[in-house]
Amino acid sequence: MNIALKNHPPETRRIAANGLEFCVETRGNPEAEPVVFIMGLGAQLTLWPEALLQAYVEAGYRVIRFDNRDIGLSSHLKQRLKDHPLKAMAKHRIGLKVDAPYTLHDMAEDVCGILDALELPSAHVVGVSMGGMIAQLLAGHHPKRVRSATLIMTSTNSPRLPLPKAALIWKLAGIGAKGHEEDAVVQRSLAFWQAIQSPAHPTPADDVRQRVINDYRRSYHPAGILRQTRAILGTGSLSSITRRIRVPTVIIHGTADPLVRPTSAEQLHYLIPHARLKLIEGMGHDLPETLVPEIVEASLAAIGQVQNNAG
Repeated sequence: MNIALKNHPPETRRIAANGLEFCVETRGNPEAEPVVFIMGLGAQLTLWPEALLQAYVEAGYRVIRFDNRDIGLSSHLKQRLKDHPLKAMAKHRIGLKVDAPYTLHDMAEDVCGILDALELPSAHVVGVSMGGMIAQLLAGHHPKRVRSATLIMTSTNSPRLPLPKAALIWKLAGIGAKGHEEDAVVQRSLAFWQAIQSPAHPTPADDVRQRVINDYRRSYHPAGILRQTRAILGTGSLSSITRRIRVPTVIIHGTADPLVRPTSAEQLHYLIPHARLKLIEGMGHDLPETLVPEIVEASLAAIGQVQNNAG
């Protein structure tokens, strides 16, 4: 094992921020440059591949990951939602305001609160899917707090972007979901992951099943997923904020993503002209271990750009 990993093993703690409590894990040298990882819709911090996190630690960075609000071991909220999920999606699609208990703006402030609690004035941020939207808000609204941004399989949340495949919209809305016992949830989750995974880099089904089981036993909170979905819809397009991003940025997207289409990455690149765009052939809406080296290399290039500019 790498000596750095021995000396600085992962440490999990509960942190009060923005009026909530967050489950936060840190690893690597606490004096090293921090990299904050922001996960996507309905995903716990456990969804980050260990190989990816270790790669940043071995590259000499302090790695910070956390459960977003309303998921995992962070605070669960209780507000009820107005409108049927499909009605809310339709309102977002035509540019109408969607009522939501909180928005991605609140979730971006959560990240600022976590940085404050850790006494970090700024950090590199790596966001995936919804986490990439939160990263855009951070970089656009709080540029002094973001050293670089890695935006993975994400978008500006513009209603003009291509929709996910119809079957995925149905699943995202939680319609027709029956049964909350472990077996039912595992079967449902397996079907969803098989629909969005990278066709050219499939993760073995047994590995996905075990991950789903572990996450279910760690925390199962479907109401939080619905509220996070509503937060995305209630936020609306990020385009005007995305245009403001000036920090070194890399956009990473799969050519086979059925959920957030590759057009989304192209729009991001148009709005952030200084950003690097990396399209990965055969990558879907997941983080397969076989692609970890390629993803890390692209991200570290953006981080290295900061160091080169400082030099």
